[in-house]
Amino acid sequence: MTSKDATTLPCAALEITGLSFGYPGAKRETVRVGTLSIAAGEQVLLTGGSGSGKSTLLNLVAGLLEPTAGSVRVDGRDIHRLRGPARDAFRGRTIGMIFQTFNLLPGFSARENVMLAMMLSGAGRGEQHDRASALLGSLGIDRPDADVARLSVGQQQRVAVARAVACRPALVLADEPTASLDPENANSAIGLIQETCRQSGAALVCVSHDPSMRERFARVESMAELSASMAGMASTASTGSHA
Repeated sequence: MTSKDATTLPCAALEITGLSFGYPGAKRETVRVGTLSIAAGEQVLLTGGSGSGKSTLLNLVAGLLEPTAGSVRVDGRDIHRLRGPARDAFRGRTIGMIFQTFNLLPGFSARENVMLAMMLSGAGRGEQHDRASALLGSLGIDRPDADVARLSVGQQQRVAVARAVACRPALVLADEPTASLDPENANSAIGLIQETCRQSGAALVCVSHDPSMRERFARVESMAELSASMAGMASTASTGSHA
């Protein structure tokens, strides 16, 4: 491979190495991840039982929690080396988030909720308006000026998806995005999330304990396996030190 080839290769959307985190006072660490690499545009399902640390891991990836050790690189940048406004700006441009409860702002329209996500993108207000309108229209929202509180649950989720990809992020994190939906609507919702990420070119990490989700993802990772990868790293390091 020539140096020119190397410089044109895209960064991985997410690279985790030696990551650990424990809440103060806890008897054991909540999250332990030896290695995890997700390519640009790749879609991964993250599984594990209640309390296994799935949501905590997403918060570490988003830079909302500080790890005890290890690194998290998103689109080539170690998010935990950024501080304050720099981290917030990087998160706003690079990471889209879809929450179980949507976290939309009542009193604001569907379009305004999407535009608010673009405040750190550097786009002018006119561009924000046009992009939000186009995204919502592509997702079947024909009342972009309606208060989100007046939309159906399904419509609210579509607004949440539009907001997550509005800044054309490298990575979308979806935390139990179908937990509040019945099976039929859940299947439609995850299909919508996956297709929207494909169209925008974003990698997707989806957290779910729903076993029916497995058939929708080509790659499935479990918290237990990720924790085991940390143990494997420690074993390799120990072996190397005695070599």
